[in-house]
Amino acid sequence: MTLNIKKKRIPQMSVNKPLAEKILLVLICLTAGFFGGTLATRDSTKISNSSSDSQQQIVSSESQLIGQIARNVGPSVVSVNVSGVATSSSIFGQNQVEQQSAGTGVIISNDGVIITNRHVIPTGSTDVSVTLSDGTKLNEVEVIGRTNDSDPLDIAFLKIKDTKGKKLQAAKLGDSSKVQVGDKVVAIGNALGQFQNTVTSGIISGYGRSIEAGDESGNSSETLQNLFQTDTAINRGNSGGPLVNINSEVIAINTAVAGNAENVGFAIPINDVQGLIKSVLRDGKLIRPYLGVRFISLTDDIAYQNNLSTKRGAYLAPSEGQPSVLAGSPAEKAGLKDKDIITKINDDSINENNSLTSVLGRHSVGDKVMVTIVRDGKEQNLQATLEKAPQL
Repeated sequence: MTLNIKKKRIPQMSVNKPLAEKILLVLICLTAGFFGGTLATRDSTKISNSSSDSQQQIVSSESQLIGQIARNVGPSVVSVNVSGVATSSSIFGQNQVEQQSAGTGVIISNDGVIITNRHVIPTGSTDVSVTLSDGTKLNEVEVIGRTNDSDPLDIAFLKIKDTKGKKLQAAKLGDSSKVQVGDKVVAIGNALGQFQNTVTSGIISGYGRSIEAGDESGNSSETLQNLFQTDTAINRGNSGGPLVNINSEVIAINTAVAGNAENVGFAIPINDVQGLIKSVLRDGKLIRPYLGVRFISLTDDIAYQNNLSTKRGAYLAPSEGQPSVLAGSPAEKAGLKDKDIITKINDDSINENNSLTSVLGRHSVGDKVMVTIVRDGKEQNLQATLEKAPQL
């Protein structure tokens, strides 16, 4: 059977040509937008992943750096344990009481010389021992010397007399004059006197700081000058330990922490004690170089109050009838006089970042130094030979 199928014609729609072109353009744009968005999403994901990878690499690299610093310097850091007798006062009078304390020290010579803080080795200390990084306790330790309690350098030196056959590793000392705010630093110490070779990290937050430091009881205080400020965690027991740069060099000795703030610690720049280090390593005893002057560190306010045109330096002002230049001192021999303003020692300017005491601490007994002064508004240069400070 043949079926007769009639094809029905589908009517055609009449379309305006310009409108069709616009519709086609919109379709092309939508298509391009879709594929472009897909590609952009893929690129964004790649960038995000790349950024995340970079951050992970930075964190990983920093962790590896801190770990390497700890391995390099750790063997040169010791825990210091001290026993002694202190005098306490009560309503019943004065009593002798036994006290114990702990801190940190840094080995600075292979034969066992250690630098630490003066307050780690208080007056009356009778028994000092150190514990090496591997846990070895060494009991035969001599106190070479400590600065006066009134000295702005809170420093003491020890000497290991019997190493028990242990090979000691001296720390590498850096140049603290090259330190800049923002530099990465690491602190190593005996945190709380219990946790040996604790490692913390941070940055240099400031320099040229002067503080009044005291013990936890508040019974004693001391003025410390020209300190680094750091946000690196420094806890009780870290005193005397090293503050280290990224090259594993000791650039400061940790000494104090602000009790009413977080992450505000202070350290003595290593250059300020180079003179003491040289005397100990050379002569086997602490010899403090001295110029022999009493001075006021100038600021804008002090200069204004004293009608001085020079606003920075060490002002040799008589106080309470006492002369500012000590009789028979290197300063008197060099020709310094009351009301002189010391502005430089050699090429080191005396200012808010460099006190006269800290600059002199970089020198040794016997050094000849050029002292730049302002007298009656005129600059002069005088030469002085540093001598041993009396009654150390």
